[in-house]
Amino acid sequence: MPMHPALGRPAHAVLIYGGALISGLAASRIGFPLPWMLGAMLFAAGVRLADRPVAIPVQTRQAGQVLVACSVGLSFTPEAVATMGALLWAMLAAAILTVAIGFVVAAALMRLARVDVITAVLSSVPMGPVESAVLAQAHGVAPGPVVFAQTLRITALVIVIPPSIVALDGTVRDPVAMLARTDWSLAGAAFLVLAGMGGALVAHRLRLANPFFVGALAGAALAAAFSLPITAFPYPVLVVAQMFLGVWLGAVFDRDLLRRARGFIPAALVSSLLLTILCAGMGLGLAWLTGQPGTVMILATAPGSVTEMALTAKILQEGLALVTAFHLVRIFVIIPNAGRIIGLTARLAGWISDRRRG
Repeated sequence: MPMHPALGRPAHAVLIYGGALISGLAASRIGFPLPWMLGAMLFAAGVRLADRPVAIPVQTRQAGQVLVACSVGLSFTPEAVATMGALLWAMLAAAILTVAIGFVVAAALMRLARVDVITAVLSSVPMGPVESAVLAQAHGVAPGPVVFAQTLRITALVIVIPPSIVALDGTVRDPVAMLARTDWSLAGAAFLVLAGMGGALVAHRLRLANPFFVGALAGAALAAAFSLPITAFPYPVLVVAQMFLGVWLGAVFDRDLLRRARGFIPAALVSSLLLTILCAGMGLGLAWLTGQPGTVMILATAPGSVTEMALTAKILQEGLALVTAFHLVRIFVIIPNAGRIIGLTARLAGWISDRRRG
């Protein structure tokens, strides 16, 4: 007898998160950084590639973002904020240079995949898959390859950078233990989540990009900066948050998306690698100029994935507020101006085309 839909949805979610939890446990036993996120992501991707559904409430992603953002916001102590203020020039420079690097990578992608300039720029400049898809439709190009390239970049960053940085650092023997060691109280954790949820609701009302991360982070960071009585969450809460985000990220990779982007995949892989390498080079250059550790600045200038890069900095117990601030400045530089960037690109491409015909 088929299950009633109202009963099937909760049962389906329990099965998905149960599988994600087992995968996260396996990744934890292997010693992965961010094991609950990576394990859940690989499990969800495997389910989707097997052409099975991953039907989960969108609120789980939002809850995961709020919880992780609150945890990151704790690092914005008065001392950390003062340090970041002295490096605002580097944050702005990194944001602008990331856009410039994106255009360099777009030029390579145009040659490799033989796509138009709008598709190439939308695929290469770090912005969210949703934002890039909306702009692709607005400018009359297929959103499928753009979504695939943006999602591939984020996934590759999550899989490659945290393990590489932790391995290069060499001081972290147990990444899970580093995240699990937290002092917390029930009242302090409750106050932290209230501050984060308040910030998320304000950001949502203001229609800011990525409100459930950016807003929650702002609320928690303000509470930390003013030394309000907040504490970290118990580690199981962070495990659940990572699992929520991992399942959401892995569920994007379905057969249809890969089928539509089949000829585009090799070029997207190469361009994602090139973007990561160039941004890492920029990070090392800024490390030399600012005197900050190289691993911290590579995390700070990674082209996307603020949540995962911040968690990696937390594992290293170094530069968490700085890494987060670099990513937030880039978000607030690129996302609000993404339409202008693509509009200018379209006009410039049209002008060059007219000149060639003339």
